[in-house]
Amino acid sequence: MTGTVLWEPPADARDTSRMGHYMSWLERERGLAFADYQELWDWSVTDLRGFWRSIWDYFEVAARDEPTEVLADASMPGAVWFPGATLNYAEHVLRMPGLKDDDPVVLAYSQSREPVSVTAGQLREQVRKVRSGLKARGIGRGDRVAAYAPNIPETYVLMLATASLGATFSSCAPEFGARSVIDRWSQIEPKLLVAVDGYRYGDKAISRRDEVAAIKDAIPSIDEVVTIGYLDGTAGNWSDLKGDDPLEFEPVPFAHPLYVLYSSGTTGLPKPIVHGHGGILLEHLKMLALHHDLGPGDRFFWFTTTGWMMWNFLVSGPAVGSAVVMFDGHPGYPNMSALWDLVDEAGITYFGTSAPFLMACRKAGLTPRKKLKAIGSTGAPLPPEGFDWVYEAVGKDLQLQSLSGGTDVCTGFVGSAPLLPVIEGVIACRCLGSKVEAYDPAGRSVTDELGELVITAPMPSMPVGFWNDPDGKRYREAYFDVFPGVWRHGDWITIDSAGRSVITGRSDATLNRGGVRLGTSEFYSVVEGLPEVLDSVVVHLEQGDDPNGELLLFVVLAEGVDLDDALRARLRSELRGSLSPRHVPDEIHQVRAVPRTLSAKKLEVPVKRILTGTPVESAAAKGALANPESLTAFEELARERAAHRR
Repeated sequence: MTGTVLWEPPADARDTSRMGHYMSWLERERGLAFADYQELWDWSVTDLRGFWRSIWDYFEVAARDEPTEVLADASMPGAVWFPGATLNYAEHVLRMPGLKDDDPVVLAYSQSREPVSVTAGQLREQVRKVRSGLKARGIGRGDRVAAYAPNIPETYVLMLATASLGATFSSCAPEFGARSVIDRWSQIEPKLLVAVDGYRYGDKAISRRDEVAAIKDAIPSIDEVVTIGYLDGTAGNWSDLKGDDPLEFEPVPFAHPLYVLYSSGTTGLPKPIVHGHGGILLEHLKMLALHHDLGPGDRFFWFTTTGWMMWNFLVSGPAVGSAVVMFDGHPGYPNMSALWDLVDEAGITYFGTSAPFLMACRKAGLTPRKKLKAIGSTGAPLPPEGFDWVYEAVGKDLQLQSLSGGTDVCTGFVGSAPLLPVIEGVIACRCLGSKVEAYDPAGRSVTDELGELVITAPMPSMPVGFWNDPDGKRYREAYFDVFPGVWRHGDWITIDSAGRSVITGRSDATLNRGGVRLGTSEFYSVVEGLPEVLDSVVVHLEQGDDPNGELLLFVVLAEGVDLDDALRARLRSELRGSLSPRHVPDEIHQVRAVPRTLSAKKLEVPVKRILTGTPVESAAAKGALANPESLTAFEELARERAAHRR
């Protein structure tokens, strides 16, 4: 893949990066020498046992019982990793290598209260106390503990304390409505709920007392609710969750449930995705240290909520010696510079965010100019102009790491490495141990062609399974029905011979005109490049008598701008000139908002379902949307189109 090279690794990257150090260790300890990243990746996906055992040994994983082998069964689904091993994820996070007891390890910023700093010693002590309090309430191995709480230290302490007992953690961000939370937690039946009384978002105080009461009433398994006085600092009994027991770690099998994450749940019940202690530990050690080059001295930030897997990814930072920076609140309050200001205030070295946020900063004309080691971008494909903005407006010396993965594996499949350059609009590599390929419809691996993103070899952080899915039927249907024995992720990807890739959107939101598949991300890049357009969504409606079907574009316009004939003509001209005649929409409509999940992902599929006659309540679970009212415009248009056809 060609494009402008925006950043090159320094000449000594092999000597100074953690990935380079790992490669030297492989040569010294294993007799394995690799000329470059591509050779290392090839080995990592062909010798799975050798690679993952090297990760175990390099990071000195502490097991109470050693594994009898690395990979007892390599089939998918059903791979068996490190049988016989017992360990605990929380123990490894709280080792905090390279950090002294008085070093800050959590720096938390919020629009609900003053900043909080927690040292390594304080974090261990807080986990000890809460663990003891949980134990006194009868929480033990196999029980579920739920948190209706934001990205704050208490949620983190609760997760680590729960994991230390061998219990299973699950969180929902407090912006989730009660129905959405009930849909998730009624499936796992938590024993204890920890919840905030409310929170502040920008300048708005939002109480959550009624939602907490509704959740408690709807889920009979909840024996007790512990409240954090987050909105009202004098409320709550969180401080009562304590005791005198020592900090210990229950040794559990490699695949023992650590936490349950959920699919977005925009249609049907969210899938309760179970992740295991060992798989998450190994995957996060690999990604955070080797790919993100994090370690002692770093302050790792990702803008996320506790309802998105990036929170779980962020809080593994101390396992590689990095401090973590948390933020809870409106990212654009009081202005779009709010998060960038944290770089200086918190000493952030790695700034993680979403592609839509970077594009919004570009649209707003920001030039934050920050000294950073790296910026991470995920959540949606970052178009070339997003890459350009980072290097023009933020800094020329940082590494922009565009990555893509999923809640399903709680990591990235494709991303960056400190040894590789940054090329405009391109994801630099397939991650170590991730055998990513592009498949054509016949299930053949293709290069330099658009295909389905598939994983053809198991990864330790693939789900242990779905909760309450004893025969694995829901799990198989989710990933393995299309290509048996191969994980189909649901994205369109093009991979070149050097392992670089471009993702062009979700395959379940495919635009298929005359048999030619079109990705959605390139549409949005062109359309939202116009200053008049703030946001957009495009859908393709199949028509039996027309191979081209019908392409509908919906735009959210800047204040004071109306969708007139001149703007429609300009949009069509831009799409035709920048992409192709096939990309020209049949209709363009103005809407007030684009439907998005609580983690800010666009929802093309529910829009398509509504426009083809599916009732709104069946097309999307409103509790899983950040802006459920946005669906009304599509419902009205569907009615108008149906009446017109009659």
